[in-house]
Amino acid sequence: MADWKFLALERREHVLTVAFDAGGPVNALSFAVLEELETLARDIARDSDVRAVVLTGRAHTFTGGMDLESVAALADADLSLAERRTRLKLGPAVCAAWEAVEAITIVAIEGWCVGGGLALAASCDWRVAAEDAHLYVPELRLGMNMSWQSVPRLTNLVGPARAKQLLVLAEPLRAGIALDWGLVDRLAAPGRVRAEAEALARQVAGMPPVPVRMAKRAVDAYANALASTASFMDADQFLLASASEDASEGLKAFFEKRAPDFTGR
Repeated sequence: MADWKFLALERREHVLTVAFDAGGPVNALSFAVLEELETLARDIARDSDVRAVVLTGRAHTFTGGMDLESVAALADADLSLAERRTRLKLGPAVCAAWEAVEAITIVAIEGWCVGGGLALAASCDWRVAAEDAHLYVPELRLGMNMSWQSVPRLTNLVGPARAKQLLVLAEPLRAGIALDWGLVDRLAAPGRVRAEAEALARQVAGMPPVPVRMAKRAVDAYANALASTASFMDADQFLLASASEDASEGLKAFFEKRAPDFTGR
């Protein structure tokens, strides 16, 4: 595999553990980090010897989500509409690449899992979270829509009513509630999440590998049959929403640490 700037890989027999560290205070997902995550997922997809993958962030936080400074810079950059659309394809491409990995993928969540981080986590098979973790989709509070074709995946996990709560109310969700909703699958003591996820991965690796891949693909084919139909326009919706006055106000309020004043413009 390639040399990585933001990823640390550890392989033990048939289990691969991947930790990403983007730098910065909240381990935010920059475009450069996303590019490495997409490349790695495509590498893993070609490795038939990998039976389970654990994806985690830093020891104390998974990720604060997409780097908002990168989003703001993209909006301010002198780019054509076509160039912006191309750049915004990266997030959904990363999620699609991880979803396409035939090995079982397990996300280990310590601390916060925000926005694009939750979109990435939902594209994987299982999520193990610390008992004190929080999951959060703040996009609507910023005047934007949740994109990366994640809405069908989130709805598959928690159902339509709870997906609306998660997206529309845009409030942090404690790990215990996320477990009750089905957004995460197991809880572990803080600091023990990676170990719990790796133990689960080893359990998977002990199963016959080809039937495991067949079972995963069968479930995903059924669960995601209409996912692309429902979400193929969300990047264009993001472009529209992010160009609004409300999105500008949402980002300003976020950086100024104040409540936004939305007008619908």
